[in-house]
Amino acid sequence: MTTTPPNPADQCSNLALRKAARYLGATYDKALAPVGLRATQFSILQQLSAHGEMTITSLADVIAMDRTTMASNLKPLAREGLVTVESSPTDRRARIVAITPEGLSRMNEALPLWKDVQARFEEAFGAEDAARLCTSLAAVLDTGFTPWAE
Repeated sequence: MTTTPPNPADQCSNLALRKAARYLGATYDKALAPVGLRATQFSILQQLSAHGEMTITSLADVIAMDRTTMASNLKPLAREGLVTVESSPTDRRARIVAITPEGLSRMNEALPLWKDVQARFEEAFGAEDAARLCTSLAAVLDTGFTPWAE
């Protein structure tokens, strides 16, 4: 009797995380599409709404994204007038991002759609399991890796 050796990819944390992220990300993107936002854009607007204006670097840190990718994600939001991106008056090298009244309005329009998909996920996955998942994923950020360090 021959047995198939285990596939290392089946135990890869990165692959499992990316598969789940693509699946859930597409679900949230679909839910937010009626208001013209993608899940990442909604998250950016939420963070700016909660924290006020921030540097691109600070916003990237809060969302766990490299600065260059954050800058790319901000471009369509700025084109639509949902955020402003301006040079810092105290440090010309830093760029300050702020949510605009239109951005706040769009985020508030998207909020019920986000809440609905969030509730549907928690119902399907289990509210306690969803809370544990968020806690576990947050803990990943404290494992000591420095993926964006220069």
